[in-house]
Amino acid sequence: MWNEPTAGVASSALRPDSASRQPAPAVVAAVEPGSIGEQLGFEPGDQLLSVNGIRPRDLIDYRYLIVEEELRLEVRDAAGALHTVDLEKDPDDGLGLQFTEALFDGLRQCNNHCPFCFIDQQPPGHRGSLYLKDDDYRLSFLYGSYLTLTNLTDADWERIEAQRLSPLFVSVHATDPQLRSRLLENPRAALLLDHLRWFAERDLQIHAQVVVCPGLNDGVALDRTLEDLAEFAVGDWPALLSAAVVPVGLTRFRPAGDGLVPVNPADARLVIAQVERWQTRFQESLGSRFAWLSDEWYLIAGLPLPPRAAYEDLPQRENGVGSIRAFLEELDHASRDLPTRSARPLCSSWVVGRLVQEALAPVAARLNAVEGISLKLYGLPSPYWGQDQVVTGLLTGEDLLSGLAGCDLGDQLLLPSVMLRQGEPVFLDDMTLDTLQTALPIPIRVVHGAADIVAAVLGLPAKCP
Repeated sequence: MWNEPTAGVASSALRPDSASRQPAPAVVAAVEPGSIGEQLGFEPGDQLLSVNGIRPRDLIDYRYLIVEEELRLEVRDAAGALHTVDLEKDPDDGLGLQFTEALFDGLRQCNNHCPFCFIDQQPPGHRGSLYLKDDDYRLSFLYGSYLTLTNLTDADWERIEAQRLSPLFVSVHATDPQLRSRLLENPRAALLLDHLRWFAERDLQIHAQVVVCPGLNDGVALDRTLEDLAEFAVGDWPALLSAAVVPVGLTRFRPAGDGLVPVNPADARLVIAQVERWQTRFQESLGSRFAWLSDEWYLIAGLPLPPRAAYEDLPQRENGVGSIRAFLEELDHASRDLPTRSARPLCSSWVVGRLVQEALAPVAARLNAVEGISLKLYGLPSPYWGQDQVVTGLLTGEDLLSGLAGCDLGDQLLLPSVMLRQGEPVFLDDMTLDTLQTALPIPIRVVHGAADIVAAVLGLPAKCP
């Protein structure tokens, strides 16, 4: 989502004068081979203290600061020695440094109390990062995480405008001020429409999401929300680029008496019909469907997914909108030229969430048509979360152990990488991949994407994601 910054950003937009805490040094995690950073002698563990006398608050500041042609870097090496480095470079040249954290001044935590918050629906006792409720506009800009806009200070709004931090990803849930305040349990949530107007006036853009809770913000409330959002989707430079409609996810750990009910097939069919009517209107008035349903709605309803073209350029793929359809398309491409027979017999098991099993079954059948290949597709529930119908990314190590117990898994188990923490082989319940491997009698192969799955089934080397 990074938009290449321009040189000459006002230093006032970069100075952390109004920050509540002094930014920590940016700790180098890796140095790109052949980069300016490597030529300067940077090593993992080095700390970048300042750039041209300014201490970056986060990765955004860092990226803005290093576009200058002349740089003075203050660095503390791993041994604790201080260094000053002066260099000249082209504005387009980066330094080739990767950092351990994207935020150097700490995470902005959420100040809302949404009853449907997934973070609050987890059991205690696991790694601390699972309980961090971020509501940080920097992470929204950098990685597409959703925020509510309720905790922004005047300085934050000024920075978003000065540094053109767009697009951001905003959790709307409802545009009715009273209803949104009630859903978020925060009176500042009522200011949403004012905030959307602020973005529109400055030619800044957002993507929106609506988490639908049956009986609370569906029906008439959802109609109002979509209609209100569409008013900001007009013109040559719309403030609202897309809206995702997502079903509420509930676990067995959620607080008692929260008033929430899970989405059932009947609910899903009603919401699908409602949003698809709006899509027809939006196509006529905006030239785009604008609002999309996440894949879960169709899977819960037992209805086929829309065709790939219905999702246009997949603006909300990372939010589960069209992600399965796109994945199926990638699988079709990866399995287009399958051999008639395998060089050696191979029996594999592929584990996924029960919610997506039916959608993936035709692909498994196609692979099983290769002579010598046997692929068993296991769609598992999640006793850990208390969900029978669950997406693959929420399956835990405990779910795998219970769901695969006594199963004939063949020669290898194919484990989608979405079950594991990025950069670390650990599940959502803190079970490690090594622990799972010790408990299972066959090798585990972590697969990344469609091409890698097909390669694994055929017994070929791993395909890079």
